[in-house]
Amino acid sequence: MSLAESMLQIIEDAARKDGFTQVKTVWLEIGQLACVEKESLCFSFEQVKKDSIAEQARLEIIEIGGKGWCSQCNSQVALPALLGPCPACGNYRVTVTDGDQFRIRELEVE
Repeated sequence: MSLAESMLQIIEDAARKDGFTQVKTVWLEIGQLACVEKESLCFSFEQVKKDSIAEQARLEIIEIGGKGWCSQCNSQVALPALLGPCPACGNYRVTVTDGDQFRIRELEVE
């Protein structure tokens, strides 16, 4: 619920700054490693957007796959889970390089 409330606050702040009156679509980037339950987020956003500038808005979610840098292999690898081993060599010294983000990418407004 707190993520949905924070999203609405960001949207309302942008509306005050940029002068729009209605949000039609919110595009979110959610990384595979961001630990965000998409269904729960969508449900929560439906609840918090009532009687707001985003009341008619729909969410579009862009999923970003997890990637990491393995210090053992010296290579970029797909990372299906946070804190998981390198899929190539099994080493646990993998630094996340992508897929842990959660951000509003774009708003369609009127």
